[in-house]
Amino acid sequence: MSPTQYTEPQSQRSPLLTALVAAAFIALVAANIYLYVQVDHLRTDLAKTNESLKTELSNLRDASSVTTASQQRHLETLKEELATAQAQARTLSAQAKVEANAHAEQLAKQIQAEEAKVQQRVSSEISDVKQSASAANAKVADVATDVGGVKTQVSQTQAELQKTIADLKTVTGDLGVHSGLIATNANELAALKRLGERNYLDIKLGKTKTAQRFGDITLQLKKTDPKKNRYSVDVMADDKLTVKENKSINEPVQFYTAKGGHTPYELVINSVSKDQIVGYLSTPKDSAAR
Repeated sequence: MSPTQYTEPQSQRSPLLTALVAAAFIALVAANIYLYVQVDHLRTDLAKTNESLKTELSNLRDASSVTTASQQRHLETLKEELATAQAQARTLSAQAKVEANAHAEQLAKQIQAEEAKVQQRVSSEISDVKQSASAANAKVADVATDVGGVKTQVSQTQAELQKTIADLKTVTGDLGVHSGLIATNANELAALKRLGERNYLDIKLGKTKTAQRFGDITLQLKKTDPKKNRYSVDVMADDKLTVKENKSINEPVQFYTAKGGHTPYELVINSVSKDQIVGYLSTPKDSAAR
């Protein structure tokens, strides 16, 4: 028994302008969401950095307070000893006064040395605080740079997408149904996938004895003509065979399925070689099961 040919009534797609506006809006919303997430992550990192800096400063203050208090008590003790020695020197003999004065001078030198140590420690702690503040400012600058980079990437992606979409062409398929935008290379196919109007499946089909499955259909390459960029392929969908002969590259090869309803599936081949064809299969985004 010979295979039956399967066709469905033709239908018109929604206006291209409406589709492009909707797709551009969706792309813009997605880009804004992505930017918001990136900025939120950066804000979280900045908050953690500020909290760490506050903790570090608090620890430095606590340590400084303890050390300063301890040294202050030591200085007070030395000063009391100095006062006592000076008082004793006034009431002792000449020799005793000499010894008392010598001891008082020694205590005075110790006090001076202790005060120098305290001043040095305070200066060191101030320097540490300044370094921590500089590091925090550097992290804030990095965050601002990252935000600017994210914005630049989003802008570049949107510009590239818009340029690629502008380069796409609209054609009519082999069943006479207007196909809308057709991709002729990998970059244009990526742009169509971002638009999200239809489902897209990469096709790389060689000559084999048995058909190969792609999604819910099977394809079998029958013949190729690389010089004329033409090919012939058998399409099996819903247990019905559709023969597509002598088709050209970038031509929407259309056929109907029960899943697609009144909107056709489309096979678009972008390159033809001796024993292989390469392109993609386009199917309706919201197919009504029948």
